[in-house]
Amino acid sequence: MKKLTTGLLVLVLSSSIAVAHAQEKKDTVKTKEIEGVVVTALGIKREKKSLGYASQEVKASALSEGTTNTGNIAAQLSGKVAGLNVTTSNNFGGSSNLLIRGVKSLGGGNPLIVIDGSPVNNTYTQEKNVDYGNALSDINQEDIESINVLKGAAASALYGERGLNGVIVITTKNGKGKDDGSWGVTLSSTIQVGFIDKSTFPDYQTRYGAGYSQAFGSKGANGLYNANFGADASWGPKFDPNLLVYQWDSYDPTSPNYGKARPWVAAKNGPITFFQNPATYTNGVTLEKGQKGKNISFTYDNMMSDGLMPNSHLNKNNFSLKVNYDLTPKLHSSFYSTMTLQDTKGRSITGYSDNTVTGFRQWWQTNVDIKEQERAYLQNVANASADNYYGNVSWNRKSATNGSAAYWNNPYFQAYQNYTSDRRFRNFTYAQVTYDLLNNVSVTGKVSYDRSNLFAENRVAVGSIAQAFGRSGNDVASGYSRRDVTRTETNYDLMANYKFDITDNINVSGVVGGNIRRNYFNSVYASTEGGLVVPGIYALSNSVKPTLAPDENEYTLQTNSGYVTASFDFYKMFYLDGTWRVDQSSTLPDGSNVYNYPSVTGSVILSEILKTKDWMNFWKLRANYAEVGGTADPYQLTNYYSSAGIFSGAQGGVGIYSSLLTKANSDLKPQRSKEFEVGTEVHFLRDRITLDFAYYKTKTVNQIITLPVSSGTGFTGKVINAGRIDNTGYEVQLGLVPIKNNDFSWNIDVNWSKNTNKVVDLYPGITNLLLNSFQGGVSLNARVGEAWGTLIGADYVYLNGQRVIDPDTGIYKTNPNQIIGNTTPDWIGGIRNSIKYKGFSLSFLIDIRKGGDVFSTDMYYGMDTGLYKESAIGDYRDKDVILPGVLPDGTPNNIALSQKSTGSNYGYETQPSKEFVYDGSFVKLREASIGYTFPKTLLQGTSIYDLKVSLVGRNLWIIHKNLPHADPEAMIGGGINSYGWSIGSMPTTRDFGVNVTFKF
Repeated sequence: MKKLTTGLLVLVLSSSIAVAHAQEKKDTVKTKEIEGVVVTALGIKREKKSLGYASQEVKASALSEGTTNTGNIAAQLSGKVAGLNVTTSNNFGGSSNLLIRGVKSLGGGNPLIVIDGSPVNNTYTQEKNVDYGNALSDINQEDIESINVLKGAAASALYGERGLNGVIVITTKNGKGKDDGSWGVTLSSTIQVGFIDKSTFPDYQTRYGAGYSQAFGSKGANGLYNANFGADASWGPKFDPNLLVYQWDSYDPTSPNYGKARPWVAAKNGPITFFQNPATYTNGVTLEKGQKGKNISFTYDNMMSDGLMPNSHLNKNNFSLKVNYDLTPKLHSSFYSTMTLQDTKGRSITGYSDNTVTGFRQWWQTNVDIKEQERAYLQNVANASADNYYGNVSWNRKSATNGSAAYWNNPYFQAYQNYTSDRRFRNFTYAQVTYDLLNNVSVTGKVSYDRSNLFAENRVAVGSIAQAFGRSGNDVASGYSRRDVTRTETNYDLMANYKFDITDNINVSGVVGGNIRRNYFNSVYASTEGGLVVPGIYALSNSVKPTLAPDENEYTLQTNSGYVTASFDFYKMFYLDGTWRVDQSSTLPDGSNVYNYPSVTGSVILSEILKTKDWMNFWKLRANYAEVGGTADPYQLTNYYSSAGIFSGAQGGVGIYSSLLTKANSDLKPQRSKEFEVGTEVHFLRDRITLDFAYYKTKTVNQIITLPVSSGTGFTGKVINAGRIDNTGYEVQLGLVPIKNNDFSWNIDVNWSKNTNKVVDLYPGITNLLLNSFQGGVSLNARVGEAWGTLIGADYVYLNGQRVIDPDTGIYKTNPNQIIGNTTPDWIGGIRNSIKYKGFSLSFLIDIRKGGDVFSTDMYYGMDTGLYKESAIGDYRDKDVILPGVLPDGTPNNIALSQKSTGSNYGYETQPSKEFVYDGSFVKLREASIGYTFPKTLLQGTSIYDLKVSLVGRNLWIIHKNLPHADPEAMIGGGINSYGWSIGSMPTTRDFGVNVTFKF
């Protein structure tokens, strides 16, 4: 390669053109700073150049300064790390799903979260179609110094059975204070407001109103028609302003339209006006002081947020304290504690049933004015009684003479009466002491404790439509339930760190240690039965019928571990690492509950050998092999039964227990993942161009799964070790500095990754494992020979590539149980630009996902009910339709179908689910910010020594997507629910905010 001294560097990257002069003058950054020190497994700090595996660090500034506060730090990793796929739901206070290097377990899986070397809980909680979020949302982002993503098995091998899905290592800030040693005070305040991105909400047709066919039903006074009240669809009569029709509010005594027929026209205020502009207020204060040998930091942060839905509000308070103190020159101590108190009201219902947004997307009348529904609710609930259905005056009344709701509650009654609420307490604390036993040996003891309590309540108000509810799942028109969940994790660690110089140029360092981990879980769910005795009193004692026995679950787990590492440094050019960990799990049987995980990594610094620093200042090759794994969930070894109540007989009460459907397995073994990885890291032109590339191949075997068995055995499923999943992938990180001088700098950071997944086998005779079921006969599956996440449902029947028509009906023939898509994306990536000029800063992030199919239940039903604009193009509804296709004999279809009398020939009644599988690709302007830091000269004479004002934004523009009327990443929750199912999702908001930060 020709040596570059001066010249023009032209960098073209996805419409970004950067022009820069390669400088003759050497940059003043030291090599050690370039290569950096990062925090790895167990909180061990390592020079990045010595690592033989891929990891990627994200600094706090890149996490939070360029975007609005999402309340969940997981969401703010989206588009920033190669190989990390982040799926964020739009649920208020909801989950963000993290996936590193593809799905390795048949049941999915999230990475382990570690704070300052101690694991913490990141459990996703969903209860009765309510997404309570993942526990990472409890972490205060103001405490975070950096996040290092340990991607592969070699990076996470020291976490043994918990390292299967990678590790997210969070490092918290230490107190710094002022240069003079006095206390430093930081005040930060942010206000942000969201505005609905209309491309993620239905664009309704406004030409036809309520009905399943273009005919009115009954007649009211004066021979005028009633609207089709009970039809929750918009395939009805054509709008005509000269036509007077009695509508739902014509029968509401509180309405100004009572007893009146109104012009038959589309509503002025559609469902999009039901939502409010969510506002979030975040205020924080940090007190810190630091000097050599001791520092302290205290942070308080308050977040108050209103959701899109009326009557939704979240109030979260975070307190944290961190102290580092040298008790003696050889004895060092650290203490950190963070506490979160959160109250949430009005979380949105997810999925199909009882979800207001599902109604808006699938079952609605375009003649209904949502603001009139609000008026009806407010005026009737003020004098609630059985006569006015306790305020539930719905657009969807059963008939002119029966005002009870047919299928859907009044949306405002649903929001203000049938709301959920929850309170969450979270505390994570650790205490650590380190003693320098010798100059090259230190011993560390550490105890960490993570506790969370969730108290969640669900209400069905008197007057509601009957729905499945509570312990029994029976349909009731009122009810109350509560869930109490307690989780704790305690870790005891003892480790010795060592470092010895074998020769002047060869040294070895490492750790020898052990860990005891104990997890405790307790959950109690109870509900009323048969409804509420007294309206408005939500208590278990207010039950019409005797309550069933609570659903109780409790377990304690323990894992004992030992580990050893050795890192050899040869002449600062060659590095060789080895680790070994042994785990003993309490959830596996004797003889199989002790197992080990090895890793070996190597790297060579070619730039040191080839002496290329004048044009290539750093070049490393690396390779590794490692094994990690996973243990079983509790109660998988022996059969157990759940109480179903008490049967009262002549001889007294006898306990009733539920049927046992899944057979346990007393011979389980740990699941295991083996990975090989190679990569390289190159820095050109004094870090003006940096490149990191990784290739990996992972094989995961002995999955612990429940496979279906013949019901003739007395069970429907059996727990077994089976299945193999392979993942192969590539990851690229590219850093560019087109311009860099004293006043101006421009950085471009690009990441790209592609993961190829394959389910190699399941079990002899089994080729498919059902993972999740959707409406419309669609399911998510692990299917042998396919990538994990196969969508199976009905497809068309084809003849010579043409869709076949049933000659008896004139509609399409369908072929069930076909592969109709796969949720696995082809690749993901992100492009971040950061520009600084004197005190000004500008940054923006483009987030990209290519591929990954999504089944839209909304379009599947909503096209049939005639809601969407696509269902009323031209004169489609006003004429007979001949569906394109051929008859079974191959001749063109000639069967005409009436649109007026029979209703839609779109949607679920005539088209298979394959028609509503969409490519889930997207390109988003995920983040953007403009900031200004005031010069010190302007702050002289004040107590302020630093002042920054920023305008920030998030989800500002969906540049490209293929899924109509919805956000392709807005799935219904976390975990398995984050894959491939678009149903009743909240619209996405464009969030804008202003942040002001003072430092005193």
